[in-house]
Amino acid sequence: MLDDTDRRIIRLLQANARATNRDIAADLGVAPSTSIERVRSLQARGVITGYRAEVDLAAIGRAAQALIAVRIRPPSRTNIEGFRLWVSQLPETVGVFITSGAQDFLIHIAVPDIDGLYAFVIDRLTAREEVADVTTSVVYDHLRTTHVEPPLGQVHPRDTTATHPQQQQFDQPTQRTPPTRGPGQARPSGSAPRA
Repeated sequence: MLDDTDRRIIRLLQANARATNRDIAADLGVAPSTSIERVRSLQARGVITGYRAEVDLAAIGRAAQALIAVRIRPPSRTNIEGFRLWVSQLPETVGVFITSGAQDFLIHIAVPDIDGLYAFVIDRLTAREEVADVTTSVVYDHLRTTHVEPPLGQVHPRDTTATHPQQQQFDQPTQRTPPTRGPGQARPSGSAPRA
């Protein structure tokens, strides 16, 4: 079960993953030993899964983004898992969603330009035998959340101390990120808080 202190730590680290343990402890009003113990517990329980830097896609030469819906035929486990593994390892891939409905995958890609998008769809996706249908939507702007908090009273599904695990649901406020046309600010996230 996540308590108020856990939620505040999650909120603080999502806002600034480079915050030191002393900073977190001061913000929470607890001893540094309590703070680092709580952070380590959140990591051990799989609530905090990592720390990373956010980069502006245009600044690294990938200004054109697209969402590509892909239908796989036949929809066998071998084809689905094989395609998922293949597409997730491509350098253009930002994210992969396995979906229900008419399409099996939704792929978020970032490429240098429209020619790069065309080449990705024609030369890579449609060249695969299991790809039966592709629908491409160009992304004009990308909104993403600055933080995600679990609902009050939510049990984390990997929490082995919980007696009644529930499916995790999120309330996701969105914030506009810098446009993909110009260099933005990278948000270095570093590693776990230090004592």
